[in-house]
Amino acid sequence: MSGTSFDHTTLGQRVLFGSRAAVENTARAAGDLGARRLLVISGRSSVQAAEDVAGALPVVARIGEVVQHVPADRVEAAVALARESGADLVLTIGGGSATGLGKAVALRTGAPLVAVPTTFSGSEATDVWGITTDGTKRTGSDPRVLPRAVVYDAALTLGLPRDAVAASSLNAVAHAVDGFWAPRADPINRALGTEGLRALVPALQALADGRDDLGVREELLYGAHLTAVAFASAGSGLHHKVCHVLGGAFGLPHAPMHAAVLPHVTAFNAPAAPEAAARVSALFGGLPAASALQQLHASLGGPLALRDLGLAEADLPRAVELVLPSAPASNPRPVDAAALAELLHAAWAGDPVPDRGAQS
Repeated sequence: MSGTSFDHTTLGQRVLFGSRAAVENTARAAGDLGARRLLVISGRSSVQAAEDVAGALPVVARIGEVVQHVPADRVEAAVALARESGADLVLTIGGGSATGLGKAVALRTGAPLVAVPTTFSGSEATDVWGITTDGTKRTGSDPRVLPRAVVYDAALTLGLPRDAVAASSLNAVAHAVDGFWAPRADPINRALGTEGLRALVPALQALADGRDDLGVREELLYGAHLTAVAFASAGSGLHHKVCHVLGGAFGLPHAPMHAAVLPHVTAFNAPAAPEAAARVSALFGGLPAASALQQLHASLGGPLALRDLGLAEADLPRAVELVLPSAPASNPRPVDAAALAELLHAAWAGDPVPDRGAQS
């Protein structure tokens, strides 16, 4: 560490982790914040979880349907409901879309936020918000959107289908990998991301082998939290800039899109970021980082190509035009239009990533 210098920020947040303890832990978190009038936001797939978790709490308003990428009109309606109901706390129960809408309400109203995730998206551990207006997804960071408390209960994820578990967890993997070369990457967030991958990768390999139980989901949830904390500190690297643009402009499904794009960004950056590539490679017995990530994705059965997620080949020039201005200047390799076009076309086609040999 001789000569090392960095400026690191770790976000302050309460984490309550325990299987089959969501009801108790949510009540404790809300009570400790002095909440008396709760707005509950949940998705269709989390209706029962929302009933169970919020059943004994002082709920004054509910939103039971959310949309990915947080459309601005949904935000306006939710903010109006929060204000009309006099909500003094926003409680989100569900995946990244529910958390994202809750964050937008917290951003606009200043109400504290408590998140109960039912997927592995990691949004609950960051101060990053995103709102989509007319096909453009704006993102930013603000301390008001960081949930004051997160309640993790792996039992709430048991109803999540295996393919959704895989895609959501691969999104968590992307938080760590992209964080290794993100604009604010430092030794602390790299360590958090690496430890998160040490939980996520074996659990995903177990899932690919047919093991799917509470223990596996606890490991995925734990790993997803660590990688999200790392991402919140390190910031958005090239991978997340690409996915934010594609998701907002073309309506691609969030987690499967991240899973499909990550190996291609990794293949692009790995030659210029050997230490980052080595961190990933070490978890796969020395396999090259990009191909190891693509093989893991393939073993889980998810779509490997953006064209299978609804992106048309004719959309690629527009995608390059939209992504290029947001590519981080700190990316390990310079990003120009030609390189970005090649990367996006490979991700669109689901091409095998280049095998550059074992990273070391």
